[in-house]
Amino acid sequence: MLREVYLVAATRTPVGKRHGVFKDTRPDDLLAHVLQNLLLLTPQLDRAAIGDVIIGCAIPEAEQGLNVARYASLLAGIPVSVPAYTLNRFCASGVQAIADAALRIRMGEADVMVAGGVESMSVMSQMAGNTPRPNPRVFSESEHQAIGYGMGLTAEKVASEYRISREDQDAFAQSSHEKALAAQRDGKFVAEISSFEAAHRTPGKNGQVNLIKRLISRDEGPREDSKGEKLAKLKPVFAARGSVTAGNSAQMSDGAAAILLMSEEGLKRYQAEPIAKLIAYRVVGVRPELMGIGPIEAIPLALEAAAWRQDDIDWIELNEAFAAQALAVMRKLKLDHAKVNPLGGAIALGHPLGATGAIRCATVLSAMRRNEAKRALITMCIGTGMGAACLLEKI
Repeated sequence: MLREVYLVAATRTPVGKRHGVFKDTRPDDLLAHVLQNLLLLTPQLDRAAIGDVIIGCAIPEAEQGLNVARYASLLAGIPVSVPAYTLNRFCASGVQAIADAALRIRMGEADVMVAGGVESMSVMSQMAGNTPRPNPRVFSESEHQAIGYGMGLTAEKVASEYRISREDQDAFAQSSHEKALAAQRDGKFVAEISSFEAAHRTPGKNGQVNLIKRLISRDEGPREDSKGEKLAKLKPVFAARGSVTAGNSAQMSDGAAAILLMSEEGLKRYQAEPIAKLIAYRVVGVRPELMGIGPIEAIPLALEAAAWRQDDIDWIELNEAFAAQALAVMRKLKLDHAKVNPLGGAIALGHPLGATGAIRCATVLSAMRRNEAKRALITMCIGTGMGAACLLEKI
């Protein structure tokens, strides 16, 4: 018989802008930090009982290559007997890691699992990684060109097909920043964040090296000046006569998050108090050139699996890869705007690719602890044309 899966604890780093506060911080150090702090939240847990550590990463190379999950687990002091692996489903890697961990528990293979995600876009010389070698056919065969030329053009295609205006995209971006800033002022992110001491070295006099340490406790992305007039002045990035700009797209970012999952037996053994149950998770493929519409197809599948109605959901974390695609999803599915990204989304808070799904899960669990959410949806589009949707219910 399939078992229930419980989410017990979650934590994340602040999210830094690309080449921002974490530009000199290794991603495996960010990940090790959240793994350590996650286990501090449940000191009664026997760490050797962890069945596996599963970490999502969208560009697993350079400092976040070589099975970064295993390296960070060892750096975090997790026993060597606990295995770890890294997976890649691009922007859904973090939530996919949670779903994979949940499946292991559901099938009875483990009672305790750790899942999460990490991404440092600062260590990447370009968006596709440091040594991208795509198959030339993705540039020459029309049905694959959107993969070869990048996600920005898919956002332009979505904006055109779903008639999303530049003005609506900019207004959505402004709202994302306003909600994120309000959440920061109200301390809504404090409980889910594990502050990180970032070190920065600069040359000093007489060959000396200056070491500057700074405790990072807040997401770096939200900006007071991301308002209509300023956003309207930004030029399109991906098409000369397009509408997708740097201002109405997700920020490239650095960050990490970790989630602790248990079976009912695990809860009893370690006297742990769960926050939520994982109810359903679904992934679906869509046309690559319309990558951003993935949630339109994934959300109904997850709702069907959970036997929920859309109106049953009171908190929706819809990853804002681009304002154009977020608006397309919201309009097509008639999502309640008041429920979507109540604390802002990736346009303001950043999108550290493989970490984002786990970060948004930490935000949902924190909202549940504050009794602000009962049933929640975490959903995102995925590069090359996919969509993912995960449903959680507060205990």
